[in-house]
Amino acid sequence: MISDKESKIDILKQGSLVGVSPSNLLLHGPSKRLVNHYHWHLPDKGIVASYSPTEKDVADHFGIFRGVDQVEAFAQASVVSCATFLECRKLNCSLDELKEKFIPAFISIGSVNFHSYLETGDTFISIGYITFYKWRQMVCNGRIFKVPEGLDLDDYFKGFTEERLLKYDISKDFKLVAELFDITGRALKIELFKKQE
Repeated sequence: MISDKESKIDILKQGSLVGVSPSNLLLHGPSKRLVNHYHWHLPDKGIVASYSPTEKDVADHFGIFRGVDQVEAFAQASVVSCATFLECRKLNCSLDELKEKFIPAFISIGSVNFHSYLETGDTFISIGYITFYKWRQMVCNGRIFKVPEGLDLDDYFKGFTEERLLKYDISKDFKLVAELFDITGRALKIELFKKQE
């Protein structure tokens, strides 16, 4: 795992987001960050990331991790994480420099089909593949799967490929939770958020 100090240097040195802590990549604070680990990442193609809902995530929702939170977790894992990585490369800048210029915004959803649900302590993966990336905007499709208990995700996804990504070629022990289409995010210039005096 890359330390906070190391991550401040540059993700350009990384071949992928595997090993990068989401806390160093995502602007979302701890209470809003819904990604724990990156397990597989192929720039320009897609990503596999995981999260385990906490008690705080399900408070006042009967112990269930809501569908809206699943969509947010998927968006953070896919369009936000992948686009941040690619923008740093494109602009030849560090994460800190990118954060001074842009804020990620979740701008639209095509459709979502829910097949199951998630509870506190479950671990799920977001498998997202990039369908469009231009003008600081990214669109991803993908699926969310509940992970079988005790599975080492880093080890499981070591040999993952783009072909397997596009086919969602994973063990039947993973339980399909949701299918997501046209999840769209865009990096907005930070000036748009600054108050005018």
